[in-house]
Amino acid sequence: MARTGSTIGRELRRYWLGPAAIAATILALDQVTKAWVLETLGTVEGTTRPLLGDWLSLTLIHNTGIAFGMFDVGFPHFFTVTSIIISLGAMYFYRYHLPGPHLLPQVCLGLIVGGAIGNIIDRMRFGYVIDFIHVHWFPGIFNIADSSITVGVAILALFLALIGDGEQRRAASDDALLNDLLNREPQ
Repeated sequence: MARTGSTIGRELRRYWLGPAAIAATILALDQVTKAWVLETLGTVEGTTRPLLGDWLSLTLIHNTGIAFGMFDVGFPHFFTVTSIIISLGAMYFYRYHLPGPHLLPQVCLGLIVGGAIGNIIDRMRFGYVIDFIHVHWFPGIFNIADSSITVGVAILALFLALIGDGEQRRAASDDALLNDLLNREPQ
């Protein structure tokens, strides 16, 4: 039984501690900024306060769609369920389809899951997501969670395009192990 505990501990340290710490940081930052915005702007949708002239402002919106207010389907918990499924899928993909515990995929997973949980909390509390970052030349208003998810997905996509998902390296090491086992002299 002690061996199982050490295996689980090694698994947690190797694969999950980094992403969990990043996700917790993103989640805390997201929830603190949303609470601050609600305290600063109030709860009336459309309330705005300039930050950097005509370039950046705080503008409160109640987003029932996905990131940047896209795809409002009129069913608020549809995106709660899809966010949970996507987060679980990302964790599965990270653990079983990426090459080893690389730092970059760990950071990306933490960004994606931390942002998803931040928006899920809003959807469950309010029935919508609190968005407030309004960059005037950009077509949507967003929050820390949206930014985190977007950056995490973009970096992970770039990582996979440049490095790959590790299948070739795993296949090569599996072939080498099989070859080694087949070529051993019987004892």
